[in-house]
Amino acid sequence: MDVRKIIGWNLRSLRVERGMSQERLAFESATDRSYVGRVERGSENVTIDRLDAFAKALGVRPAKLLEEPRPGAREPMSLSAGRKPRHRADG
Repeated sequence: MDVRKIIGWNLRSLRVERGMSQERLAFESATDRSYVGRVERGSENVTIDRLDAFAKALGVRPAKLLEEPRPGAREPMSLSAGRKPRHRADG
């Protein structure tokens, strides 16, 4: 797996694990949602500064985003039930 794919895998995995949308991660790391999506797909070349911003937003060290996934690890899932919380009307 190439480095861009590894970063994307880890970024998505950590983001979903924390229940963050791409939009929220983009806001917290001062970038835009489409850039986050491209990074997660492994199609964007990430600078050290941007890697650091993502790591801070996720509460991890930048090195965490560079760790190879465990052999046999499943691809990170997307957030279930969409990006926005649902509210039920109890009326």
